[in-house]
Amino acid sequence: MGRPVDDAELVTRVQQGDAAAYEELVRMHQGIAFRTAYLIAGSSSDAEEAAHEAFVKAFGALGRFRRGKPFRPWLLAIVANEARNRRRSAGRRHALALRAAEEIRPGDAAPSPEAAVLGREQLGVLLEAVNRLSEEHRLVVACRYFLDLSEAETASVLGIRRGTVKSRLSRALERLREEVPAHV
Repeated sequence: MGRPVDDAELVTRVQQGDAAAYEELVRMHQGIAFRTAYLIAGSSSDAEEAAHEAFVKAFGALGRFRRGKPFRPWLLAIVANEARNRRRSAGRRHALALRAAEEIRPGDAAPSPEAAVLGREQLGVLLEAVNRLSEEHRLVVACRYFLDLSEAETASVLGIRRGTVKSRLSRALERLREEVPAHV
């Protein structure tokens, strides 16, 4: 039993009544769920609530989850829907501040203070340009590059076709190239 447990095995255990298995699924996916909700909702409190509600809804819907399908895109689609609902009901338009872009990964070398300041400035310019994109373009960029989802996962999360992901991403990147200086 030294091997890591995968999503499919945990889902099966949950479907058989193992609540601890769902706790493990939540632990495994809570970070990406929060980041997804934050990218859509625009505030950390709305993102926390959306992610929490999505996990509750996912638990209730696991009986209908199709065996053999990937769990993460299914969960993130629920998260995205919850976050969209929160954003709509709140009627707010917050600027997109992407924690995922600033996340420090274990093993990364610490940048010099000068490089850190320059990096934050460049990141700020890029994020401002991303914020100016339409919502459909901003979300596809966020899913692909800030959440590092595949095209298929992005399509599933946003409820669009894979070809639509490609075309929206192409248009979004073209606009970003026009707005952001090449040295950023």
